[in-house]
Amino acid sequence: MAAARTEFKGGSRGRGPGSRFRAVGRALRLPVTGTARGIRKATHAHGAGESGLGKLIELHGVNGAGDVMITVALASTVFFSVPTDEARGRVALYLAITMAPFTLLAPVIGPLLDRLPHGRRAAMAAAMGARALLALVLSGAVISGSIEMYPAALGVLVASKAYGVVRSAVVPRLLPPRFSLVKANSRVTLCGLLATGVAAPIAAGLQAVGPRWPLYGAFVIFVAGTVLSFTLPPKVDSARGEDRALLAADERHLHGPHRKPVKRPGLRTVGPAVTHALAANAAVRCLTGFLIFFLAFLLRVHPLSGQSAAVSMGIVGVAAGAGNALGTAVGAWLRARAPEIIIVTVLAVVLGTAVTAAVFFSTVLVACLAAVAGFAQALAKLSLDALIQRDVPEQVRTSAFARSETLLQVAWVLGGAVGIVLPLNGTLGLAVGAAIVAAGWLTTVRGLVDSARHKGTARPRVA
Repeated sequence: MAAARTEFKGGSRGRGPGSRFRAVGRALRLPVTGTARGIRKATHAHGAGESGLGKLIELHGVNGAGDVMITVALASTVFFSVPTDEARGRVALYLAITMAPFTLLAPVIGPLLDRLPHGRRAAMAAAMGARALLALVLSGAVISGSIEMYPAALGVLVASKAYGVVRSAVVPRLLPPRFSLVKANSRVTLCGLLATGVAAPIAAGLQAVGPRWPLYGAFVIFVAGTVLSFTLPPKVDSARGEDRALLAADERHLHGPHRKPVKRPGLRTVGPAVTHALAANAAVRCLTGFLIFFLAFLLRVHPLSGQSAAVSMGIVGVAAGAGNALGTAVGAWLRARAPEIIIVTVLAVVLGTAVTAAVFFSTVLVACLAAVAGFAQALAKLSLDALIQRDVPEQVRTSAFARSETLLQVAWVLGGAVGIVLPLNGTLGLAVGAAIVAAGWLTTVRGLVDSARHKGTARPRVA
């Protein structure tokens, strides 16, 4: 009888309403928890979990998702909500009020953060928290159209780029054993791209509900990023053995410890190969900034044949994103083999594509140029990272990363400014884009080829 009662009670518990609710809850949680476990397994593979790199990869995904939420909200307010002629004026005003001051501030960000080597987690958390608060400010400004939208957008830009500079400086400190910097940056970049791709349609759906909702989503995401920043390992805040990078394009501008004032600081980087690679990357980044703004207006007025303006911009955006992801994957596969030759080659390819698209302007060629530009940007940046890891002494490497990232961000802003002021003529615009790449390629190809011929054996002195 006792055994029967026990069996009856156990069966009742198994078939009770509480157990059924728990089973339903587990079934509903399974897609979320299963996805989270899969993401954690991918980001923490090959020692990245133990070194802390996995947490940085996840944080960068959060950063990308939050940024795209704000981008969708601002683009809908400044760009899509008004006629084309008015939109050009509003975007020009946006550039003047936000991008112009940012261009002046961006070069200061790297050196300023250089002076705070012990507070990198706090700096990343501050960049996330600032954007969370500014998203709330923008949620009111996009409804009222008040002037406070512009300084808030400037604050978002500065905070976003500050995060990017610190993140570039942090990656070398979190490398697992036998893990190259190129592979680490590939993972970080790819996670950001995937997060952006997932968040973009969600942001568009929230925008359909109301213009404030993507900004509310950004607020939640950046609050999570603020918390995640402090989960990074304590060694992120350690500057043991580091020094500040002295930048010089050749041996004449390199010197020993700062016993004497520098007569001509010039552009500061470490060694000629890195200098030329940085200039080449700046040309590609300038092209991508130019294409984003120029094609956005061009395709709105002259959409791709047989497509609406929204579909045309979507095609070009998907092509650019796919090219960027492919470039990241190829960079990880090449494992920093002959980075100088890679940079010279990808610039030549994007230059040829831009010239072809300008001469034979067509739907397919515009999409191809967007894809090739995205591919070139990703692969050239990873090759630059490989050169910095190879040629820059370890004690100044994080400083060199921070400063190079700042320069590339300024180049993107300048390219966007050129794109907004040009007439909406496809052939003319793509010819200007080709000229930007040609200037970068012609001024760096000789130095990069010479560096590859010497196989980068000459290592600059530490400053």
